[in-house]
Amino acid sequence: MPDKLPMRYFIEVCYDGNAFHGSQIQGELLTVQGTLNKALSTLLRRPVETFGASRTDEGVHALSNMYHFDEVQDLHPQFRYKLNAILPHTMSVQNIYTSTKDEANARFDATSRRYRYRIYKKKNPFLYERALFYPFSIDRDTLNKTAEVIKEYHDFETFSKRNTQSFTFLCTIFQSYWEDAGDELHYVVEANRFLRGMVRALVGTQLQVARGKYTLDEFRKIIEAKDCTNADFSVAGHGLYLEAVNYPDDYLVQLDLK
Repeated sequence: MPDKLPMRYFIEVCYDGNAFHGSQIQGELLTVQGTLNKALSTLLRRPVETFGASRTDEGVHALSNMYHFDEVQDLHPQFRYKLNAILPHTMSVQNIYTSTKDEANARFDATSRRYRYRIYKKKNPFLYERALFYPFSIDRDTLNKTAEVIKEYHDFETFSKRNTQSFTFLCTIFQSYWEDAGDELHYVVEANRFLRGMVRALVGTQLQVARGKYTLDEFRKIIEAKDCTNADFSVAGHGLYLEAVNYPDDYLVQLDLK
């Protein structure tokens, strides 16, 4: 009989970014991908390599990030439970899927990614390293306007760190807005792709406009200059959350694994 062809599985994970040196494997550093590979290899008793949908920097959290891997054998009915038992408390598998598409790919088939940046003004020890403490006066109306301006553009070279492997700086922004969430202020942005450091630079630069350092016209000029030295990348990674990785309708099939 011919050998059984491997099945491609998708794993939805969440993690505390403060515990890892980013999501992508970097030598001997502790990363999300390396931790997931090690846990899968232990459980399946063979070397396993995963491929991620979205790269997050050190300190950046994920409520939902997607990875895919291939496996010939059917997964155990308690596969998710067993995998979570191996993973550290800073990381959790939420769901496991297969795909309806041949040669499915967690990164290249994603239609959009959505990020959320959390800010709080009143000191709160329970938000420490979970959101950005920002006790400064900002113009809320101006923030709404800067978020709308961002949707007018496609070239975001200004908001990309220079040491990047990107061949294009073009991104399509689907959503860009600020919203109140209790005592917090959140920036939500969704796009087909993001550049390295882009969301933090968008947040930091918008906050500078809202504090009066730049006008809205100057904000437009910053975007159009395509010069990253004009952007503010200084806001902390721990305020940023990868909230969702989206795929076409009927692309994923959730497995009933405990």
